[in-house]
Amino acid sequence: MTYTILGRCPRTARLGIGVATYSLGVGGYCPVVKQGLAALSSQAFANPGLRGPAVELLERGVSPEAVFDELRRIDEFFDYRQFGIVTQGGHAACHTGDRTRAWAGHTVGDGFVAMGNVLEGKHVVEAIAGSFESTKSEELEERLLQAIEAGCAAGGQGQLNERSAALIVTRTDASGLDIDLRVDAHDAAVPELRRVWEAYKPYLPYYDLRSARPDKTPAQQDWKT
Repeated sequence: MTYTILGRCPRTARLGIGVATYSLGVGGYCPVVKQGLAALSSQAFANPGLRGPAVELLERGVSPEAVFDELRRIDEFFDYRQFGIVTQGGHAACHTGDRTRAWAGHTVGDGFVAMGNVLEGKHVVEAIAGSFESTKSEELEERLLQAIEAGCAAGGQGQLNERSAALIVTRTDASGLDIDLRVDAHDAAVPELRRVWEAYKPYLPYYDLRSARPDKTPAQQDWKT
């Protein structure tokens, strides 16, 4: 009962994930975004324990498709899982197991994966993918957020409201902070994630300054957004 967009920005090579679901606290157990490596998510009958082996395999240069082969070997219930990967180089791949609950499926495009399970229909994933492809001029955070908003507007999980959502994006500067925003328990998690992002966004230069030049950083309450 989750829908997700994993994507890479071809202009900046940044990686990120937008995800929403009826389950609580999705940002803590489905997605992983590792700078310089990949964005990935384990969902459906989610097994967070698969994320570590997947990251280790990707760090060794194993292709996403071969990662799925290995995960199938170590997880007897892999047919119940949905697993998406987008690498730093833009290689995108997805596994939707035969035992995931309908409607479940995915679309793999140029540097992105749109996927979901227990959705109102295929059109939800198509809306997510279409939004991501049509917003190439936007920054990655905005593209990801608009994509899950499109999935929500297309019907999302049907009668199940989205109770948690997350937006995770790597920064281009290794000294900068990754964006990791989460709504863990809310009756309208996607609009709430948008509200959190709009409140947080003006402070990005402040948090970068605080990290890089603490001697030049004013008190946060004095920062002019």
